[in-house]
Amino acid sequence: MERPAWAPRSIDISVPSVSRIYDYYLGGSHNFEVDREAARRAMEFMPGLPKVSQANRAFMRRAVRYAVGEGITQFLDIGSGIPTFGNVHEVAQTASPGARVVYVDHDPVAVAHSEAVLAGNADADVVAADLRKPQEILGSPQVEQLIDLEWPVALLLVAVLHFMEDADDPYAAVAEFGAALAPGSLLVLTHASYEGIPLPPERAEGAVDVYKDIRNPLVMRSRAEIERFFEGYDMVEPGLVPMPHWRPDTAPEDEDPWAFSGFAGVGRTA
Repeated sequence: MERPAWAPRSIDISVPSVSRIYDYYLGGSHNFEVDREAARRAMEFMPGLPKVSQANRAFMRRAVRYAVGEGITQFLDIGSGIPTFGNVHEVAQTASPGARVVYVDHDPVAVAHSEAVLAGNADADVVAADLRKPQEILGSPQVEQLIDLEWPVALLLVAVLHFMEDADDPYAAVAEFGAALAPGSLLVLTHASYEGIPLPPERAEGAVDVYKDIRNPLVMRSRAEIERFFEGYDMVEPGLVPMPHWRPDTAPEDEDPWAFSGFAGVGRTA
């Protein structure tokens, strides 16, 4: 397999990556055949995965605009993935010039492309780090330079927590970030769930098995389990809901049924 010029030499292009699979679902071009093959296998069981990914992105953009409307101009996007049109910094800085954004991802392709996209943007940067290690992220030079934790921050965990197994204690990681945030900060979160998927769970399990096969387990949590991530936060209306129902720009009934797979919510620190 020939290595594209944009692929960092450090990565194994024969191993699928969830960031690049997500990029494929969104119609991006920064993925390899091994990623596309895994995506197609998952879509045999859940053909609406691209619609789910698009619903995640649309919610993220609405949540960023909401945060700016609430006076928040600092954004920490963890598990940010490969940059696509309408990324956090584009939405935030269009709504509020000078808004500061730090992206975090552990995929070298995502980091490399973020660096390229952000070149010349003094108010945005990227950190190569893992959600499982909050202090490495919070103590990184990029966060220390751009994010003032004495003021409210919007912490984005969009389509990332379902890639953390219970053994990784994702609740503790989210709580550790929350403890570092100033009052008035926001937690912006989406999470996959069997609830809302327009087919039987046993059918959807086939797609979950594909992610397990590529050693990136997809953990489908219940609504109640996802709500636990918001302990210590006051939920912003309308609460934890299917993605198209969170402060929609268009009528939810016009959305593709797959867009209702999983939940989205925003919480505010007291």
